[in-house]
Amino acid sequence: MKKQPKIETIRHSLAHVLAAAVFEMFPDAKFGMGPAIENGFYYDFDLPRTLIPEDLEILEGKIRNIIKANYKIEKAIIPADEAIKKFRKSNQPYKVELIKDLQKSTKDKKALYVSCYALHNFVDLCSGPHLKSTGEINPKALKLTKISGAYWKGDEKKKMLQRIYGVAFETESELKEYLRMMEDAEKRSHVKIGRELELFANFAEIGQGLPVWLPKGYRIRRVLEDYMIALERSYGYEHISTPHINRKELFETSGHWGFYNESMYPPLEVGQCLKDAQECKRPKVKETFVLKPMNCPAGIMVYNMKPRSYRELPMKIGELGTVYRYEKSGELHGLQRVRGFTQNDAHIYCREDQLEDQFLEVVEMLKKFFKDLGFTNYKFRLSLSDASKDKYVGSPKQWKKVEDILRKVLKKNKMDFFEAKGEAAFYGPKLDVQAVNVFGKEDSISTIQVDFNLPERFDLSYIDEKGKKKRPYLIHRALIGSFERFFAFLIEYYAGAFPLWLSPVQVEIIPVSEKFKKYGKEINSFLSSHNIRSSIRESSESLGKRIREAQKQKVNYMLVVGEKEMKAKTVAVRDRDKSDLGVMKTEKFLEKIEKEIAEKK
Repeated sequence: MKKQPKIETIRHSLAHVLAAAVFEMFPDAKFGMGPAIENGFYYDFDLPRTLIPEDLEILEGKIRNIIKANYKIEKAIIPADEAIKKFRKSNQPYKVELIKDLQKSTKDKKALYVSCYALHNFVDLCSGPHLKSTGEINPKALKLTKISGAYWKGDEKKKMLQRIYGVAFETESELKEYLRMMEDAEKRSHVKIGRELELFANFAEIGQGLPVWLPKGYRIRRVLEDYMIALERSYGYEHISTPHINRKELFETSGHWGFYNESMYPPLEVGQCLKDAQECKRPKVKETFVLKPMNCPAGIMVYNMKPRSYRELPMKIGELGTVYRYEKSGELHGLQRVRGFTQNDAHIYCREDQLEDQFLEVVEMLKKFFKDLGFTNYKFRLSLSDASKDKYVGSPKQWKKVEDILRKVLKKNKMDFFEAKGEAAFYGPKLDVQAVNVFGKEDSISTIQVDFNLPERFDLSYIDEKGKKKRPYLIHRALIGSFERFFAFLIEYYAGAFPLWLSPVQVEIIPVSEKFKKYGKEINSFLSSHNIRSSIRESSESLGKRIREAQKQKVNYMLVVGEKEMKAKTVAVRDRDKSDLGVMKTEKFLEKIEKEIAEKK
């Protein structure tokens, strides 16, 4: 615990040392901001030329020279107006802008002082804290890692700066371990594997953040969809499908129009066809539609379509619904940050006396789902309200009851969980499943969210046993938050080597030569008729190369067939781990893999 503040200070100071090194290399450089971040630091620069990877090695050398020189890092507190003059004189417009931003938020501008830090001949605007001198940094425990673009203040309308990232630790061994872990994680990158295995692709012609599921990726998605629908039906869920666009008024009622509009796309004004619009004809009746950012409002319409009795509850409605949310282009990444994605949504409408059973059931479903996927490294985050904040809808009594039930359910299931006070949404407490990814970070992959807001906004009700109207509880539930983000996690978790039941190509038949292609096709047809995802590799390349290619494509089993196999009606079986499993009858092999698929291996 004592080390953390020290390493944060080291990383923060290194951002300034990096800036000093850049200043030495580019005297005309203009400086943005440079904070400490998890595992390291970065700094944004406006430079006279575009950086290249080779520049990082040069800058690392300059950083080590600055560390070796053991320069003092000296703090000075000066009036804001004086600081503006100094930074204007040294042609640092971004620093001037930052100080002016501070002045705008201060009533008495003359009373405003800012802190600056001097490092040799480089002076920076910063609130600190910093080390006393550069000699306190271990020169063997740092590395500059990459260069990227970054809009000034994260605003797409502002200038693109060049960002240099670095990592830093207290010891060389910590750095080496981190770099080893990152190298392994890079091999597991879902973008890299997705490209190599042809699982998904992004096309500029279609649009940024709108990924296309390629045939092999879509096979996995369909397996997951079928699995999820079957699982939900076994627990009494019914399924619906709602349109991709909804009327604006629906989102005004839900509140998304006012509170969620930064994530929504501009509306579609509809009242005529494209041809009429091109001919400037005025529409007789105009309606406003929105690409839906949430499935909930349309799903609620299904519940509200007729009066409901207490006997109908709990009502559990699932949907694999595609939604669209605006993401800045600079934040888009593979399948993890996209603009269109499909959610495994479900909405549970229940009575108060049914809450505990419903939460227990969802946790039971989660445990089965993660067991089938082979996930073990996960925990629950219970997001709670904070009595000191006045931002929540619903009564304090409701909040306490639901929070207590959620806590009870977690303890009853002996689940690993932690509580996050004040992290609940304004409309209800939430339970997230946090799974640790290959980068050592936590990903939220499943969510259970209680909602006190939408039942009020849509005036949801049911008739109780005494004939009186009552408000149902609404639970949002997503075992797979979104198929896109979950698939990214899945690719990296398995490094593309999916378990048999999920694999896009479970079996590949490899004829020894052209003479045995017909026999190979017979086996392929036999396996396909039993719903095995198989293919035949008919290439003219050597047998060894075809086997290696199948292994590179992470195919679970390879069946090599030649003259002996054709005569005996057998197959020579190999697995992707290069193990030779010997010769067996085709029916026996089918029996083997059907058992493995049924057992989710």
